[in-house]
Amino acid sequence: MRRAVLIPAAGASSRMRGGDKLLEDVGGEPCLSHMAKAALASADTVIVTLPAPDHSRAATLDGLPVRIVIVPDHATGMSASLRAGASAAISARADALMVLPADMPALAPHLAALWQAYAQQPAGTILRAITETGEQGHPVLFPSDILHDFHTLKGDTGAAPILQRYAPRLHFHPLPHAHARHDLNTPEDWAAWRHATRTAE
Repeated sequence: MRRAVLIPAAGASSRMRGGDKLLEDVGGEPCLSHMAKAALASADTVIVTLPAPDHSRAATLDGLPVRIVIVPDHATGMSASLRAGASAAISARADALMVLPADMPALAPHLAALWQAYAQQPAGTILRAITETGEQGHPVLFPSDILHDFHTLKGDTGAAPILQRYAPRLHFHPLPHAHARHDLNTPEDWAAWRHATRTAE
């Protein structure tokens, strides 16, 4: 099975009040490169969408064998990155695509287990991570036959319309704690996550 991971990283990071959440430090490196390395360890192809080739995020990927896809219409919402990323996965002849949010570093240790769980499901399954209490979250793994549907996505609703359309195919996989929903969008989110990480250590 040819595995692809899409890391949508073309958003504006608007809630960081001037900062960039994907450049925040995770384990001594920018969050985006940390997530890209985790993805590379679990998949054959890693696709990263960016708003422009000269964006500051691009430098964090120097030397990494990722496929960078520029999204000129990134301001129209998450759907622009999903459309571009799905096209890249189709071009790479991926059998499945994991959509991995770039601002959720708690997911990094779980990617291999998610691929393993996906491989054990019937063909055509969509695998979605959930929290310990059953809340639906990320990442989501899509089979290749659904990727053409990504071209119908619009606005900032993410892949929700596709998940609704193919709801009978959904299978849920629990991750520890609230990792499946622990995105870090604000300076306060990052401060709380660092405090929790230090406490756990």
